[in-house]
Amino acid sequence: MKPIRVLVVDDSMLFRNMLSQLLEQDPMIHVVATAADPYQARDMIIRYDPDVMTLDVEMPRMNGIEFLRKLMPQHPIPTVMISSLNSAVFDAMAAGAVDFVDKPQNMGNNSIYNWVRNELITKIKIASTVKVGRYKMANEFNVNSTGRTYPNKVVAIGASTGGTEAIYNVVKLFNVDIPGTVIVQHMPPGFTKMYADRLNNQCRVAVKEAQNGDLVERGKVLIAPGDKHMRLIRSGGTYRVECKQGERVNGHCPSVDVLFKSVASAAASNAVGVILTGMGGDGAIGLKAMRKAGAHTVGQDEQSCVVYGMPKVAYDIGAVEYQLPLENIASKVYNILNSMP
Repeated sequence: MKPIRVLVVDDSMLFRNMLSQLLEQDPMIHVVATAADPYQARDMIIRYDPDVMTLDVEMPRMNGIEFLRKLMPQHPIPTVMISSLNSAVFDAMAAGAVDFVDKPQNMGNNSIYNWVRNELITKIKIASTVKVGRYKMANEFNVNSTGRTYPNKVVAIGASTGGTEAIYNVVKLFNVDIPGTVIVQHMPPGFTKMYADRLNNQCRVAVKEAQNGDLVERGKVLIAPGDKHMRLIRSGGTYRVECKQGERVNGHCPSVDVLFKSVASAAASNAVGVILTGMGGDGAIGLKAMRKAGAHTVGQDEQSCVVYGMPKVAYDIGAVEYQLPLENIASKVYNILNSMP
């Protein structure tokens, strides 16, 4: 197998050189070029045609987001953003970036080495498998008003790589009549609150980062915190979430499997489960538990996924009842809800 050809773009010469040296230690990665700004990066892309680009958000002359917006329509390239805690990273995802990593605060050699080995290299390898610009944006649709309030119903969604935009394309079509919705998106601590706040400003429903004990109620969407597992708990006639730190499950905290298994137990046939784009298999077993408990389940199809990993594993083990393009998932959720007793 040929090494992944990587272009490193960062305005700091020290950081570029350090990153390049550490990435080259992996036999499956070859840094073909580096660039200090988007103008140099454009020339390097034309010259070397890299498989993956790492890109800083904040740079002189042109920031990384503006560069992506100009680049992607002409020369789409799988891109991993490198960002400090900054909500601008979600603008980069909307502009076509595949994923992002949180820039380490401690720039010591050991910290950088561990960050590159444990986070950045993994994201680069995932990005190298992605075909960018392959899915449609969800279109607005009209929900036929039935006057229903969907009592005791819950919607649960799980996603990973490519999920920030996929979740947005589902949730932006939810109306305030949607049952309480719980979501796990694999994301570092701090970014989950910014992501929830961003969705809250863009969508008709109320979206927030979940806190332990939050009610799951009509018209509200709860995003699992980036360093805690989220579980659905039923107490009398209400649902709440439990958010607690714990060991990684399937390599993740929060884990989609942890959420889905709790939904299977607490809501059973009153739930709708949705698994979206992502690498690996987190959520597949939990979605199957939901289906066995009587829930309806939906998986994103291969053509519309950034990475057809999690939905594929779920489909292959029989956890997915309906497999659909991303742009049809929100309407399917409503169709299911309207058919439920």
